[in-house]
Amino acid sequence: MSSRPSEQDTLIDAGLLSPVRAGTPVEAAVSDIAWLQAMLDAESALARAQARLGTLPKSAATAIAAAAHTDLMDLRALALASRETANPVVGLVQALTRAVAEHDPAAAEYVHRGSTSQDVLDTGMMLVAGRALRLIRGDLARVERALAALAAEHRDTPMAGRTLALHAVPTTFGLKAAGWRQGVLDADARLAALLDHGLPVSLGGAAGTLAGYLAYARVDGYGAGAGDTAAGTGVDGGGRAGDPGEYLDELVAAFADETGLARPVLPWHALRTPVADLAAALALTAGVLGKIAVDVQSLARTEVAEVAEPGVTGRGASSAMPHKRNPVLSTLIRSAALQVPVLAAGLTQCLVAEDERSAGVWHAEWQFLRECLRLVGGASHTAAELAEGLAVHPARMRDNLDMTGSQVVSERIVAVLTPRLGKAAARALLTAASTEAADSGRPLADVLAQSPDLAGHFGPDELAALCDPTAYPGAAGALVDRALREDGPRP
Repeated sequence: MSSRPSEQDTLIDAGLLSPVRAGTPVEAAVSDIAWLQAMLDAESALARAQARLGTLPKSAATAIAAAAHTDLMDLRALALASRETANPVVGLVQALTRAVAEHDPAAAEYVHRGSTSQDVLDTGMMLVAGRALRLIRGDLARVERALAALAAEHRDTPMAGRTLALHAVPTTFGLKAAGWRQGVLDADARLAALLDHGLPVSLGGAAGTLAGYLAYARVDGYGAGAGDTAAGTGVDGGGRAGDPGEYLDELVAAFADETGLARPVLPWHALRTPVADLAAALALTAGVLGKIAVDVQSLARTEVAEVAEPGVTGRGASSAMPHKRNPVLSTLIRSAALQVPVLAAGLTQCLVAEDERSAGVWHAEWQFLRECLRLVGGASHTAAELAEGLAVHPARMRDNLDMTGSQVVSERIVAVLTPRLGKAAARALLTAASTEAADSGRPLADVLAQSPDLAGHFGPDELAALCDPTAYPGAAGALVDRALREDGPRP
């Protein structure tokens, strides 16, 4: 017997269809509550910035900060009200004003002073992104450390390199792990750059001119003569001349300082580069983690069995086949890596925003960005567990390397034979010998030993040494050493 879900049940996005992020720290960091708190933080920071400049009473800023908490708001009511205004900030400002007025009616006049919805939502969006990126970077640091350890431990562990799904030439698992790590370092550097200077406050007012901020600043005392006090505000103008450029510079700087975000050159209501940059970095991070995941899936195949995911009781169970232990972690990571670039493309297309504020483009960004953050946050958290617990099977790697009877070193043998036979003849000889070895199942060294073209050139021991795949790692060890000298992610 089925029962209808309650309204509360229908409001919960529990991650049922997005298990990669279910239960991970990023969920709370980008939830509706977190987003609401970030917008309230933006309102509070704006009031504090204005108070620092003397255009808003410090007592009002204190009252606004005290009321700017989600436990004083009705999240569902704000969501429903946003249907009438196309964004949640209008209802939020009304609710915040009421909450402030309950304790300080005079301070309520200063809520959202001179501001506009987009300033609050965009600043809140950057705060949410920054908090999520710090979680992601923390997990990437764990991934990097685990991969560095694997690269060092398996610097000289031979395995078959594979190109177009087939054995190519030998490599080492250490070099593969070092490559994964390098991708993580590259992604982390891009996220670090965003946190350093790529997540800006939004401060533009109704149409990007900050006119409202200036108008209220004059009303509230900015530019009053020395010792003068704007009527009714209790704010001392401090004798400044009231130059618009000076005030705007000071306001943007103070707002950036209060939020910990970057200071933009211009208002970016319709200049969506910050969001597109964020989308690109998240897509790259997802792809880097997806590369690790798809390699693990390939190497964990039953017939390959060179690595295995961490063994946790009950994980990876099949509903139909009791013998299976599916590669769940890499599957979750790969699912995120396939979704994020599609969502990031949606964010990138929002660069094409008309006029001074778009009707629909701005609004389309919110869910795209939230889902990108959730997926990358879930993938990075999952990747940390995968990398830290990955089981490596060197013996199986060696067995697989020997599977083709040394054909994986045919490139090396051609290079050695070329001075004696010429390049074309050496290649033709190895092609024919490799085909015979594959058809007969005999080792390549044995086939070559019976070739009349090589009589008198190589003895059996020399041919066996030439055909040893472990003796042809190229510069793999040196490349691992070089990679591990690179610094890890910054704290």
